[in-house]
Amino acid sequence: MAMGLKLPILQVVGYQDSGKTTLMKKLVSSFTMKGYRVGTIKHHGHGGTPDFGDEGKDTAFHRQAGAAVVGVEGEGILQLTAGQINWSLENIISLYHSFSLDMILIEGYKAEHYPKVVLIRNQEDCLLLQKLSNILCVISEIPLAAEYRTNYQFFVRSEEDKYMTYIMREVRGDLDE
Repeated sequence: MAMGLKLPILQVVGYQDSGKTTLMKKLVSSFTMKGYRVGTIKHHGHGGTPDFGDEGKDTAFHRQAGAAVVGVEGEGILQLTAGQINWSLENIISLYHSFSLDMILIEGYKAEHYPKVVLIRNQEDCLLLQKLSNILCVISEIPLAAEYRTNYQFFVRSEEDKYMTYIMREVRGDLDE
């Protein structure tokens, strides 16, 4: 795993509707059930701004007035909104270091160079395997050509127990060192 002050980082990548969010939910749930503190980062890759869901609330007014960082806390939950011209993944990861996490799981950011789980839906998606760096494993809904199966740790989508065990072992390996 990529280390950032002893903090394992794993990306889950694939094209739209490939199952990234579903896999992220399973990974977060599995790690948290084992007592790990997990931070997640999702790339909003569809253009526009994400829906903050606070329109008409004080935090929206603060943001609209020009506040660079807006936070609201309640019942132990901190919702933080921070605006700047460009948030690189490195900026976000740097911020996450202040949260005493055991790991960071990233959904998206295909072009970054952290260890990746690549999700394949169809033959066209195999182009990702030629473009991406640092592939930890591939989870596919279709049979893949032999070159892809031998170059990467490969799992069929239906082998959930196998790939979950593999991914968790790979990420936790850094935590046990």
